[in-house]
Amino acid sequence: SLQPPQQQILPFILVGVPSLEAFPTCLDILFCSGYNITLVGNGVVLLVIGLDNSLRDPIHCFLGRLVVINVVMVTSIVPRMLSMFWLNSTEIGYMACFVQMFLVHSTTSEESGVLLAMAVDHYVAICHPLKYQAILNRQTLAQIGLAIVVRALLFMVPLTGMVTNLPYCHPPVVPHSYCEHMAMVKLACADPRPSRLYSVAGSSLIVGMDMPFIAVSYGMMLKTVLGKKLCWKVFSTCGRHICVTLLYYIPGIASIYAQQFGSGISVHAQVLLADLYLTLPTMLNPIVYSMRTKQIHQAVLKML
Repeated sequence: SLQPPQQQILPFILVGVPSLEAFPTCLDILFCSGYNITLVGNGVVLLVIGLDNSLRDPIHCFLGRLVVINVVMVTSIVPRMLSMFWLNSTEIGYMACFVQMFLVHSTTSEESGVLLAMAVDHYVAICHPLKYQAILNRQTLAQIGLAIVVRALLFMVPLTGMVTNLPYCHPPVVPHSYCEHMAMVKLACADPRPSRLYSVAGSSLIVGMDMPFIAVSYGMMLKTVLGKKLCWKVFSTCGRHICVTLLYYIPGIASIYAQQFGSGISVHAQVLLADLYLTLPTMLNPIVYSMRTKQIHQAVLKML
C-alpha cells in the first residue's frame, strides 16, 4: 500500500476556523442558533407535507426532497463543529472524515439538481398547464429523483476514491471546520492536482448545466406571462424559488473558486465562507420559500 499503515488509524484534527480560535463563544452561538432554526423550520415543513394530503403535487414533492437534503447536509457538519467549540473535541476518525466529506459534497450536488427540477415544475405549470399532470406524473417524478441521486454519486464516488487513495504523510491537521476535500488534499505528500482539477471540473459542469437550464426556463416563463393578468402572481411564486436558487449558487460559486484560486483571501475568510455557504441557505430556505407559500402557511396554521 502507498499509505503508511499507521496513517490509516490516525484521526484527522479539525482546526475549526483558523485564526479565530479565540472567539469560540461567538461562533458556537452563531452556528448553534442557525442549526436549531434549520431543524425547526425544515422539520415543520417536512411534517406538514407528510401529513397534509393536499400537498402531494410535484412541487411539494421536490420541496420535501430539498428539506431532507438540507437537514442531512447541515447535520453532517454542525454537530461536529459544536463539539469542537463546546468540548474541544478536534479529532475526527479517519474513515468518519471521508464519510463526512462524501455527505457534504454529494448533498450539495443533489440540491442543485432539486433546484433545477423545481424550475422545470414551474415551467411546465406556467407554459403547459393542461399537460402538467401528464408530464409530471409519478413515474417521471421517480425518474427525476433517481437521476439527481445518480448524478451526485457519479460525481462524488470517483472524487472520494481519489482523495482516500492519496498518501497522507503530513501531520493530519485539517485547517477547516469540517472535512472539506480541498483542505484535505493539501495534506497529501503526492501531487493533489488530479483531484483538484476533477473537483473544479465536476463542480463547474454541474453548475454550468443547471444554471443555464434554470435561466432558460424562467426566460420562457417570462415570455409566456408577460402582459397577462396573472403576471404578478407568477412573479411572486417564482420569485421565492429564484431567491433560494441565488442563495445556493452565489455563495457556492464564491466558496469553490475562493478555495481554488483565492490565494489573496485569508484562510479564515475562506473557511467562514464555506461554512456559511452550507448553513445559511438551509436556515433561510424554509422562511424564504416554504413559509411564504400560501399552501404551506395555511397547512402549518391548520396543524397548529
